[in-house]
Amino acid sequence: MENKVIKAAMLGLGTVGTGVYKVLKLQKEEMEAKIGARVELKKILVRNLQKAAQKVDDPSVLTNDVQEILDDPEIEIVIEVMGGIQPALSYMLEALNAGKSVVTANKDVVASEGKKLLEAAKANGRDFLYEASVAGGIPIVRPMKQCLAGNHITEVVGIFNGTTNFILTKMSKEGMEFEEALQLAQDLGYAESDPTSDIEGLDAGRKVAILASAAFNSRVVFENVYTEGIARITAKDIQYAKEMGCEIKLLGMARLTAEGIEARVHPMLINKDHPLASVQDSYNAVFVRGDAVQDTMFYGRGAGELPTASAVVGDVFDCVRNILADCCGRIGCTCYKDLPIRKISQIKSKYFVRMEVEDRPGVLASVTAVFGNNSVSIAQFIQKEKKGELAEIVVITEKVQERHFMDAIRILEGMSIIREISSLIRVYG
Repeated sequence: MENKVIKAAMLGLGTVGTGVYKVLKLQKEEMEAKIGARVELKKILVRNLQKAAQKVDDPSVLTNDVQEILDDPEIEIVIEVMGGIQPALSYMLEALNAGKSVVTANKDVVASEGKKLLEAAKANGRDFLYEASVAGGIPIVRPMKQCLAGNHITEVVGIFNGTTNFILTKMSKEGMEFEEALQLAQDLGYAESDPTSDIEGLDAGRKVAILASAAFNSRVVFENVYTEGIARITAKDIQYAKEMGCEIKLLGMARLTAEGIEARVHPMLINKDHPLASVQDSYNAVFVRGDAVQDTMFYGRGAGELPTASAVVGDVFDCVRNILADCCGRIGCTCYKDLPIRKISQIKSKYFVRMEVEDRPGVLASVTAVFGNNSVSIAQFIQKEKKGELAEIVVITEKVQERHFMDAIRILEGMSIIREISSLIRVYG
């Protein structure tokens, strides 16, 4: 295997693709000793040849014709970092069917179409690896499928989006309101000009789908994941949470129950003593609970050029090792079960409720009665402050089925004594 060269191609040369190019250069001197061969990028697919030429040492590797890659028998690994569902999905399927292994960072495709790609990889005896699709540089997909395979995983919960965690950190540490913190995130480059995917929980939802599938050996797609964002969280909510010994985080949760899989993303109060509560700024973390390992947490940079490239190149190196050992396709689809996915209305949660009510006798009794008549037990009932003829109260419920809780809220919203239900936030536990 001395001086063995494995030829690869890359689809895309944006932020992640540029990072992959840089990391492969950084690894060039040690690569052969580390994995038994040298990886050579023979072709890179780009839209604008002139613009891309400024990013590479040798512009002759650039092409805007994908068939130069798919039809080249010398290219054994295709690295997809172009993003989006199409044409990325079609290109990856064609590459696998042409006998090439595929590495991707594309959470959109994996979360919705991963089954097709894993089946194509199996049919062709090739690798389809996607470590970079979840949590950037944090190793989590491979540990779930390999290192933790001796466990029955019951819960995966984490902070999967650095933009929202940065916003919530600024709101918590500096008292900023949501819009101010979002603007700062955009100014610093943490948030896109259109931040919808981040702040509405869609980005995290895709990652939850991928990890739930790996954790519970049953297919979960993005459409199965309930998502709710952080735009309604206020600095006041965060302050009240602190007074109760909690932080507010946008958590992605996949939980295995006797009734099926819960897969959801939404803001939650989490006790300040939980490891996830201390994850600050743009960092990500994934907390995993298994029957053998018990509790373990993975922490680090969840996005960015080089952290994500780290995961991509790690997968490329795995492909190279498998090619050299003639054992591609060792670990493919692990979804051998078909478990039901629970709807959000069926799930039980504790709730934090903040509302403004008329400040007069009997109001608290009326609110309590509505909750009680709808099977909602109250753990805490706190009157926070008065505003003229109005009082602000905070209710913390015991665990209650979502549909019962929402029935109670709908009744409260129609009562003249309730001026505003300001916040509804679930509580982790």
